[in-house]
Order: sequence, then structure tokens, then C-alpha cells
Amino acid sequence: MKCVILAAGYATRLYPLAENSPKALLKVGDKTILDHLCDDISLCGVTEYILVSNHRFKTHFDNWAAGRKEAFTILDDGSTDNSNRLGAVRDMDFAIRQCALNEDLLVIAGDNVLDFSFSHFLNYWKRVGTSCIMRWYEPTLVPDKKYCVCTVDGSEKVLEMREKVVNPASHWLVPPFYIYTASDLPLIGRALEAGCPADAPGSLVQHLCTQTVFHAMEMPAKRYDIGTPESYEAVCRTYRGITC
Repeated sequence: MKCVILAAGYATRLYPLAENSPKALLKVGDKTILDHLCDDISLCGVTEYILVSNHRFKTHFDNWAAGRKEAFTILDDGSTDNSNRLGAVRDMDFAIRQCALNEDLLVIAGDNVLDFSFSHFLNYWKRVGTSCIMRWYEPTLVPDKKYCVCTVDGSEKVLEMREKVVNPASHWLVPPFYIYTASDLPLIGRALEAGCPADAPGSLVQHLCTQTVFHAMEMPAKRYDIGTPESYEAVCRTYRGITC
């Protein structure tokens, strides 16, 4: 298995913190967000990474990766600002085509901090044997906020996935962490050709879960979503590290 890290966004809501450096390289405690993620994923046995950057920040990621012990391929998707970005799904397809990937993939957004290990997710995937997503139960949904949600059956098979919906049909929200089996990878390019929205990675699962099987693991602990200066400061105050 290899890991694809989607890190080509511009995080404009985090300006000025992320104006001249990528959000994924902000520090939480004594390590960057990416270091937190990759330290854990590498302990799970993944040692080869493909990171998709925009053109503006590629050098930042090159310099960061030079200090890591794992094999990193840093890709430049060619975008220079929000007006010409490819979107997460096209970035994923770009990585698959550029690196001729044909094995199982862990795909993550590079701007989240977790207080649990990805080992839970990988063990779950090994048990169910299909492509997988995560889910967490959110009892209180904010009116007019857009959510990525799923519905599942009694075996945790995904029945439906909806990206950016208001008044969702369930309280199961979906973070940007996915495992795609090798056999499902050819479906990604076909989904884009069929008009799958390219911006949000949940849109891809929404499209593909009508063609292949996904299971949804309940998240064992908390995910810290860093989207604004205020949320970044809150994470820095409360984060206590990853626990297995």
C-alpha cells in the first residue's frame, strides 16, 4: 500500500497563517501537521508517499520531505491560486496517472490532526476487504452548514454518500480519509469522464458507491479540522498527541 496526500489547496480562510506556506506545514506542538500524520502512517507499515502540491508551495514540500526517512514523491499539479486549482478528485487522478499507481491506496487530506492511529483504519480495511471510508456521529448539526454524510446498513456497507448537503439524511459525517482497493482505481478516471465533481473527494465516493462496495469504519476518537486561525489556535491549545 502507498499513501496519497492531497495538499494542493490554498487555505485562504487561514490567511495570513497560510498565505506564504502551506497549511499542512503549520506546527501543532513540536511537529508539523504532516509530520503528525506521516509519523503514525509509517508506523502502520506504509513507507512510500505521493504528495500532490500546487505550484506555489511545491518547494516548501520538497524541503520538508528531504528531512523525512520515507520515500516521498512531490507532484506539482500546476495550479497557482484558487481560480485554476484542479480540485481534490482531479489531483488524486493526477497522482494515479503520473505515478502509474496500481496498488491499494490510502488517500488523505494533509491538513487534519487526529488523536487516534490510522492502524485502526488499515486493520478495518484488511478485515472487510473493500474500499473504505471513515464516519463519525455528530448529534448536533448546524443549520445551513454543508456536510459530507453517509448512510450505512447493519454490516457498515455504505448505502449512500452525499457531499456538501444541507439538512442531511443522517448524522454520520465523513472526514477526508479513504482507502481505495487496487481493483477500484480504474473507476476514478471514468468517474471524472462521466462528470463527477472534481472539487471535493467525497463527491468521488458518492459517485463510486453506486458501482462498487465501500464500508465505513466508525472513527475511534477525534479529528481536529483546521480551517480558520481560531480553530488552529484551539487545536494548539488542546491537542495531546496520537494514541494507538
